[in-house]
Amino acid sequence: MRDILDTVNTWIAADRPIALATVAATWGSAPRAVGAHMAIAPDGDSAAIAGSVSGGCVEAAVIREALEVIADGTPRLLHFGVSDDQAWDVGLACGGQISVLVERLDGAWWTLAAARMTSDLPTTTLTLLDGDHIGAKALYDADGLSLYSAAGFPHESSFADAVIAARRATRATIAGHDLLLDTSRPRPHLIVVGGAHVALLLAEMGLRLDYRVTVIDPRRVFATPERFPAPIAITHEYPDRAFARIGLDADSYIAVLTHDPKIDDKALIAALPSAARYVGVMSSRKTHAARLERLRAAGIDDGQIARIHTPIGIDIGASTPEEIALSIMAQIVAVRRAK
Repeated sequence: MRDILDTVNTWIAADRPIALATVAATWGSAPRAVGAHMAIAPDGDSAAIAGSVSGGCVEAAVIREALEVIADGTPRLLHFGVSDDQAWDVGLACGGQISVLVERLDGAWWTLAAARMTSDLPTTTLTLLDGDHIGAKALYDADGLSLYSAAGFPHESSFADAVIAARRATRATIAGHDLLLDTSRPRPHLIVVGGAHVALLLAEMGLRLDYRVTVIDPRRVFATPERFPAPIAITHEYPDRAFARIGLDADSYIAVLTHDPKIDDKALIAALPSAARYVGVMSSRKTHAARLERLRAAGIDDGQIARIHTPIGIDIGASTPEEIALSIMAQIVAVRRAK
């Protein structure tokens, strides 16, 4: 949903009619995952689109259906597969199958869901996929509290439990209802300790990959708004204090780049016992051996030490700052995707 957020908000502000297409289920080699969205708005004799539900192979058919949904207001659950003549017509001949819900955009739901996404607050949307009220939605927070419920959406206590347990978008039958559970998690948080040249490139890559980015460096000359413009956040605290204020969780990815033990050690001592998913430090093996002695003296145990990625980054033979930043970002992505 994040990839269509700005476009849909622009269309809403212009009072354009909008249809929303959402991948409800996939089998085989379908190219987009459950929960992928595409927004469609009439545009003269054609249509304007944002996002994708298949990487291109069923988009034309979905757009045709979406324009009909806008005209008649009737949601529909579409299915494309290799056994369907329509699927062959649109090019889904690679063995995959996909179900797509197409509906008019629920503006009240969108306003709430988009605001929480913009604020990086976790939510789950439940959407009915069967019955007289197909497409009806309810929005829940991470604790299972209902924030919005459309007319016709059923109220079942088991929905809250399902929301709390949800970790990714999925289709499920709960209390006899066919539902799409579409989760929205906070963006991953790239925290760069040190503001030297590699940090500039790494922060830019993080933004391009839709990470929240924070740069921490008590050396003010390195961390300036000119070097790291908004939306990158800058703090001149030492990293242990900055981490305590920011809060580290499983969506945190920390790259320690200063080469200054007064800064690096504070970062590692605070980060390693935390829930941060990734902790990497730029270092030679000789420098790191001396660092390990200091970390153990500070109470960091071997299990926590084993979490450190150093030398930082995937070994691609990187030598330039650009290549080093690429190797670090690639390693962070690999850890995030559990590869």
